[in-house]
Amino acid sequence: MHGRIAQPAGYNDFADHSALSGIPHAGDVLSNIGFAVVAIWGWLALRPHRNSDRLRAGWPGYRLFLIGLFLTAFGSAFFHLAPDNGRLTWDMLPIALAGAGLLVGVRGDTRPESKTNIETIVLGLYAAASVAWWVHTDRHGAGDLRPYLLLQVLPLILIPLWQSIYRAPRADRIAFAAAMALYVVAKIAEVLDHEIANTLHFVSGHTLKHLLATSATAAIVWGLTRRISDGGGRRGYFGIMEKYR
Repeated sequence: MHGRIAQPAGYNDFADHSALSGIPHAGDVLSNIGFAVVAIWGWLALRPHRNSDRLRAGWPGYRLFLIGLFLTAFGSAFFHLAPDNGRLTWDMLPIALAGAGLLVGVRGDTRPESKTNIETIVLGLYAAASVAWWVHTDRHGAGDLRPYLLLQVLPLILIPLWQSIYRAPRADRIAFAAAMALYVVAKIAEVLDHEIANTLHFVSGHTLKHLLATSATAAIVWGLTRRISDGGGRRGYFGIMEKYR
């Protein structure tokens, strides 16, 4: 209804001009390491429990989330070495895949009767198509981010809604609420890239965005690992899982 949503003019003009050991834009580049670290932590901690009652239904989605998160570290670093719209594709694609995976993962947690393997494939294809749509429209001078942005906004709406309806455990709600709050602050830091750099001097807004977004993903992984390590039984949310199995 809004119409085409274009990339902001001058988006690729980032405030970070630091250099380290020959790496340009070192702050924006190296701050992506955290995504890989969190992804590896999540994979090592969660994959051995992928068939457990508390993770089985959501694992296909969380698997895609962790893979997308790991690839984001490389895609975003590659983009920030020499920012332009051509390289931006490789930053957007893994982020879109991670968002799709997260959405399916929580849906599997709250609706364990869902066919999450199929849904992961469908939303993964949508994620790729949303980036392809932006590339296609951008090359024709009318870039449109709507499908891509939809995939970023939906988790902020649907995840708390699903967790509320299906009575997710308190720890899950806290973890995801913290993640979403950090993500919102990260987006604000992204918008205020130059202002933050001019005020703080030692860090730019976009570098800070990467660090905050890394913290958001760490909160999600922490919540999932806490759920697995909790040996006590829970009513409500996991009772629903038993009902549908």
